[in-house]
Amino acid sequence: MTTNEAVLSLFLEDERSTDRLGEDLALALRAGDCLALSGDLGTGKSSLARALLRAMADDEELEVPSPTFTLVQSYDLRIPVSHFDLYRLGDPGELTELGFDEALQNGICLVEWPEMAEGDLPVDRINLRLDHEGKGRRVTISAPKAQTARIRRVLAIRDFLGKAGFPEARRRFLTGDASLRAYEAIYPDGARRILMDWPPLPEGPPVLDGKPYPKVAHLAENAYPFVAIADTLREAGFATPEIYDVDYDQGILLIEDLGSDGVLDDDGKPIAERYRASVECLALLHSLKIPQDIPLAGGHVHHVPDFDRTAMKMEVRLVLDWHLPWKRNGAAASDGERADYLDIWDKLIDELATAETNLLLRDFHSPNIIWRASEAGIKRVGLIDFQDAMIGPTSYDLASITQDARVTIGPRLFQQLMDDYLSLRRAQGNFDEARFMKSWAIMSAQRNCKLAGLWVRLMQRDGKPGYMKHMPRTLSYLEVALQHETLAPLRDWCVRTGIVASES
Repeated sequence: MTTNEAVLSLFLEDERSTDRLGEDLALALRAGDCLALSGDLGTGKSSLARALLRAMADDEELEVPSPTFTLVQSYDLRIPVSHFDLYRLGDPGELTELGFDEALQNGICLVEWPEMAEGDLPVDRINLRLDHEGKGRRVTISAPKAQTARIRRVLAIRDFLGKAGFPEARRRFLTGDASLRAYEAIYPDGARRILMDWPPLPEGPPVLDGKPYPKVAHLAENAYPFVAIADTLREAGFATPEIYDVDYDQGILLIEDLGSDGVLDDDGKPIAERYRASVECLALLHSLKIPQDIPLAGGHVHHVPDFDRTAMKMEVRLVLDWHLPWKRNGAAASDGERADYLDIWDKLIDELATAETNLLLRDFHSPNIIWRASEAGIKRVGLIDFQDAMIGPTSYDLASITQDARVTIGPRLFQQLMDDYLSLRRAQGNFDEARFMKSWAIMSAQRNCKLAGLWVRLMQRDGKPGYMKHMPRTLSYLEVALQHETLAPLRDWCVRTGIVASES
C-alpha cells in the first residue's frame, strides 16, 4: 500500500445496505483498479461482489457464480471485470497464469481472499475489509487518495439521494461527456431520473490576464447557470429538465429525464424531420428576449455572460496552440502567422458589432438534443446542455446545428435547414437577412476554428483520441464558412498555413 492512503469506515445495517455499497462502488471503479475484498467467512464478500457486478452489467438477474474452484470468472461489461477467489490458490505465482496482469491492464479486478497473494497484488489497490458488528457489518476501506476520492464522491451522491428522499434508489452509469461532468440513471420509484455529477474543481493555471481558461471562455464552473437557464427556458415553453434537487456546493443535481431518443437514426445519420424541428425551436428562441440577469432561490442571481471579444479570441487561438503544431509535426506557428491570424479575428469581431444578439446555447447539436415524439411543437425538442449559454450572435447556434460537429450534415439537408430558419425569421418581421448571414459565416468560422484545435487538445492533453474522427468534417464545415466574402482574409491565411488545402 502506498504511504498516501486514506481510510473510510462504514456501517452496513443489513443485506440491502451491502447491495447499495456494491452499486455505489460500481460507479467509483475505473479500468486498472484492483479491489481486494477481505473478511471472515460469511461477512459478505461474495454478496458485495455480486451486487457490484450486477450493477456494472445493469442486470439484476446476472448469474454470478463463485469462482472458488475456477479461481477466476471474467465478465465482458461496460468495463471488463475479472472476479478472482484466491482461497484455493496454491502459489502466488499462479496469478500470472490466471491472467491477472492482463485483466488489470484492460479492466477491473475483484479479488476475494487477497491474503493468499499479498505480495503479488498491486500496491495501489483498494483494500476493503468486512467484519461482523452487532447485527450488521463494518466496512473499512483503505486506498490511495485518488481512488478514495472517487469512493467518497459516490458515497456523497448516495447521501444526497437520501436527503432528497430516495435513500434506496437504484443507480446506474449513464454517460460522461467531453467535460468533467458524468451522469447516472436513478430509479427512485420505478421512473427514471437523471443525476448530474459535476464536482467542483480547483482553478487551472492562468492563461490570460491572470485568469484560467474557463473564466476567460465563460464556461460554467458550478450548477447555478444550468438551473437558471433551465428554469427560464422551461417557463418560456421550451423542453428543459425540471430540477428536482440540487446541491450547489457539491455539484450534484437530480433532474428530469427527458428521454433517450436523439436526432440520429440507428446508423448515426441525421433524421431530417428532427433537425428541421430543432431549427424551428431555435428560430422561436431567437425571437424572444431572454433576460441577462436571472434570479434563483436563495438570493443568487445568475448573470449570463457576454460572448465577448476576449472569449472569441481565446477559443480561436486553439488553432494556433494545438492544430497547427499537430499538423506540422510539432512546429509552432510563427510570430508573423500568429499576429496575422489574431489581427484578422479582431477585424472579423468588429464586423459583429451590429449583429443580432440574444441567448445562445453554445452547443446546440445532436449530442444535446432529445427527441420527444409524443410531444408537439417545440416540446418535441428536449434541450439538455446549456450551462455555458451566453449572450451573443444568435447565428452561432444556427451554425452549431446546421454544421453538427458530431455528424455530417450533407449539402441538401444543410440548405433545407438554412431555408427553414430564414423563412421563419422573415415571417417574424424585423429581420436583416444579409447582416445575419454575414454573422453566420463569422460564427461558423469561429466555432470550427475552435473545434479544429479542441479535437487535438482532447487527444494530446486529455488522452481522448476518439474526437479526432471529427476533424475532416470540421475542416469541411470551415471551408463552407470561408466562402463568404467577409472571410476572404481568413480564407487566405488558412490556405497559406495549410489548414485548408486550397481556396474554396
